[in-house]
Order: sequence, then structure tokens, then C-alpha cells
Amino acid sequence: MTMDMRRLEVFCRVVELRSFTKAAEALSLSQPTVSEHIRTMEENLQERLIDRLGREVLPTPAGKLFYQYARNIVQLRDEAVRALEQFRGNLTGTLILGASTIPGTYVLPKLIGSFKRLYPAIQITLRIWDTAEIVREVLEGTSEAGVIGSKWADRRLITEKIFSDELVLAVFPGHAWASRGIIEPQELMREPFILREQGSGTRMVMKQALEEHDLDLGRLEVVAEMGSTEAVRQGIKSQIGVSILSHKAVEEDLRYGHLVRVDIRGIRIVRPLYLALRKNRQMSPLCNAFLDHLRKSAGAKLRAS
Repeated sequence: MTMDMRRLEVFCRVVELRSFTKAAEALSLSQPTVSEHIRTMEENLQERLIDRLGREVLPTPAGKLFYQYARNIVQLRDEAVRALEQFRGNLTGTLILGASTIPGTYVLPKLIGSFKRLYPAIQITLRIWDTAEIVREVLEGTSEAGVIGSKWADRRLITEKIFSDELVLAVFPGHAWASRGIIEPQELMREPFILREQGSGTRMVMKQALEEHDLDLGRLEVVAEMGSTEAVRQGIKSQIGVSILSHKAVEEDLRYGHLVRVDIRGIRIVRPLYLALRKNRQMSPLCNAFLDHLRKSAGAKLRAS
């Protein structure tokens, strides 16, 4: 049985994007063409690979197994092409990166832009999820590298400190704490609080920092859990509650007075941002070049601070 490389690529995109429509857009194909590729593969393999559950598309158990091999084949093809391009003195191809919310929104876009100016022929796809999802993508090979907001304990993963971020307590301008500038740690337990969702690096780091000062996250008066930093920002502005979040995310709000930073006596939360790589995985030439660019930028920021 022959296996068409294009069909493997289509199958991988459908699994990764969980949508026939999104896969078609990513591959510049029509949706019927994508559906036909999947149908033909399933007929050739005599196995159902994709469950179509309304708008949601998920791999069957057989599809999950087959995806691991298909992804490796497609990646090996891409690496071979990139290696030849590098041999010719060119750097081309597509790099898929993953990032949790803070590095993905506030750190990486500028670095991707400066890297793209050096190598105009390359394409970079940046996938932004919470830390837990990015770790999963790096381990599965969906993303070649990731930048995450907390250290992750998994023997299959290599983590490297690459940037740093400070978490700050932010309140709306009319809040009683806004004019004080500093509060006692125990006061946090008595104020309506907006929390990030489970799996968020911000939440994990905040939890650890508070526990080091005998403050239990479970004792907070949580009025809302939100799935993004942007939602938390808007929640504070709408006076739903206060929150601890990335200084990078609220820098402009603080500068223009839309939010107010309040210090917590004796507590300063500075967290590293980590580069996450799958152990023993051979990086593509394009990925290696981008990681060099990332490390040089991180070193320059360190020297400037």
C-alpha cells in the first residue's frame, strides 16, 4: 500500500487543528478536498481515523496511534528539505512554536519579527495556549519548541531559563488599596479575587509564592476564574475583583492610570520564563537558528538590566 505524503500532511493538520475548515485554510485547500484526503486514507488503511462530532473533530484511538507516525514522517521530510536549503546557504521552511500566554503575547512577537527580517523566506506559526497545553504539544512534536511561564517536571522535557517576568497585584483606580500603595499579605484573603484557570503558569507560580508565605490559595475569596490574562485585565477594570498577574500584561494600564499596582509587604514574585524542548529530539536547522536568536536577545536584555 502506498502512502501519499500530502495526505499525511492533511491528516496531521486536521488532528492538530481539530477542524476540517481550519486545516483547509492552513493548507490553502478547499474543505471538500481535505475531507476527500481523509476519506481516501481511511479506505486505504481500512480503519476509521477521525471522529466527526458535530463541529468538533477528534482522532479515534487508531487515529491517535497513526498520528504519531504520520507526524514523524512529515517532520522528517521537512527537516530533510531544510537541511538541503541550509547546505545551499539558504534558511527557509516553516517553524511551529508554542508559547503560554505571557511570552506568546508580550515577548515572542517582537523577536519573531526581528528574526523574520533576517530570514524573509521563513514562516513561523506561533500557537498560544496555557502552559500545560504547550508542554503537551512540545512532547507530542506538534510544536518544535515552546516558551512557558513555569518550570515543568517531566523527564522527557528539557527546560532552560530564558527570560524573566514579575507578577504584580493590580487593582482598579477607585479601589481602597489604590491610594495606599502597599498592603499586608493577610489582606489578600479578604478581597474578591480573580484567578487564572487551572494549568496557567501564572496561577502555578502565584500559588507557590503565596504558600511560601503561609498563604493558602484555597482561602482566597475567588469570585471568578478566567481563561486568559486579557480577561483578567478586563475583569479588574470592571471592578469584579483584584488579581495578581504579569507586569508585562498591565504595563500600559499602569502607565496610563487604567490600573494601579499595589505592593504586598514582604512579597515580590519574579518568575523565570522557560524554553521547553523535547529531550533527545533533533532540532531542525530553522529551529536551531531561531533558538540562537532567542538566546542572544535574552543575553542582551540581561546585560541591559
